[in-house]
Amino acid sequence: MKGDPETTLAMVLRGARQALQAERRPLPQPGPGQVRLRVRACAVCRTDLHLQDGDLLMARWPVVPGHEVVGAVDALGPGVTALRLGQRVGVPWLGGACGRCRYCLAGQENLCDAPEFTGCTLDGGFATHAVADARFCVPLDRLALDDASAAPLLCAGLIGWRSLRLAGDDARVLGLYGFGAAAHLIAQVAVAQGRRVHAFTRAGDVAAQQHARALGCVWAGDAEQAPPEPLDAAILFAPVGELVPMALRAVRKGGRVVCGGIHMSDIPSFPYALLWQERQLLSVANLTRADAREFFAALQALPPLRIHTTPYPLQAAQQAMDDLRAGRFQGAAVLLAECRCRRKRIPPAAKIVQTIRLWRACIKRQQLLFL
Repeated sequence: MKGDPETTLAMVLRGARQALQAERRPLPQPGPGQVRLRVRACAVCRTDLHLQDGDLLMARWPVVPGHEVVGAVDALGPGVTALRLGQRVGVPWLGGACGRCRYCLAGQENLCDAPEFTGCTLDGGFATHAVADARFCVPLDRLALDDASAAPLLCAGLIGWRSLRLAGDDARVLGLYGFGAAAHLIAQVAVAQGRRVHAFTRAGDVAAQQHARALGCVWAGDAEQAPPEPLDAAILFAPVGELVPMALRAVRKGGRVVCGGIHMSDIPSFPYALLWQERQLLSVANLTRADAREFFAALQALPPLRIHTTPYPLQAAQQAMDDLRAGRFQGAAVLLAECRCRRKRIPPAAKIVQTIRLWRACIKRQQLLFL
C-alpha cells in the first residue's frame, strides 16, 4: 500500500454504531514525551466491537480503534530518551495515566481517575502510523515472535495474565469461559504452570473445543455443561452476564470467578447460595505497566506460545471486526499494514475478498515483508 509519505492511512470510527471508514490524514507528529510508530500489526479485540456498538461511554469521536499495536519507532518527540529510532515496541490499552490520583500513587494506575485509552480516547493502531506516550510503550526487543503473533499479547495476553493473577496461584483447577484470543493464550500459560484447564465455549462450537484440547486443556465443552470436577477458579472472557451464575455454580467453596472483560451484558439475578461459602466474584479493570513487565518476563521462562492468528489487510478492518463478532475464526484477527507478495499485487479495496485470501496465503508461505 503506497501513498504520500507525509500522510497516514487510518481506519476511522466517526461515531457509535457506524462502520469504519478509510481516511488519508496528515502524518501525525509526536509531542513532548511521545513517539510515532510505523505500525506493523494491530490485533482486533472484542473491546473494539464494544467501542463500535457504543458501549464504551468514555470514547472520543472520531477515533482510530486498535489497542494491540506493534510497530517501529520512526520519530521521537522532545524529551524522549528511553526509546530509540527503529526500536520495536507495543502499545497496549492503557495509553496514559495522571500519576497524581490516589490510585496512581498506590501503584494502581489501571484504576486511574483520569486515564487515557488507546483506540478509545486516543487514536490507536488501525492505521499505518500511530502516536503514543513513550512511557506506556512496551519494548519488544527480546520477544522472539513475529509482529502478527506479538500483537494479541498487548491486550488478550495482558488482560489474560492479570485475570490469571486474580484467579490466584492456588487455583490449580481452572475454568475458562469463552475460548477466543485471550483464552487460547492464557490457557497455554496456565498449562505450562501445571494447572488443569477446562474450556467452556458456545454451545456446539466443536472447532473451539478441539482447539482447546490441542492446546493442553484437560476438558472442553459447552458453557452450559458442568465440568467433570469442581473448579478452584473460573475466568470469564466472554462478555455474557448469564455465564456468571453458571461459573459460580462450577467453582468449589472458597473459589473465585473473575470477569475479564471491559464490558458485559447484565448479570441475571441468582440465589445467594451460589455466592455463599466464601465464593468470590471479581472484575478486571484495564492493566498496568507492571503487568506488562511481569507478563513478558514470564514468557521468557515458558515454552513458546502457539498463537493462532488470522491476518487481514488494514483496509479490511471492518471485515475483521465482523468476522470476530460472528466467531468465524479461532484465536485472534490481526491487521497488517503493508505486505509484498511474490508476483502478486495487493488489489484495491473493491476486491477485498481476494486481498484477504492473498494475505493469508502469504503468511503460510512466509513471504510477508513488513516495511
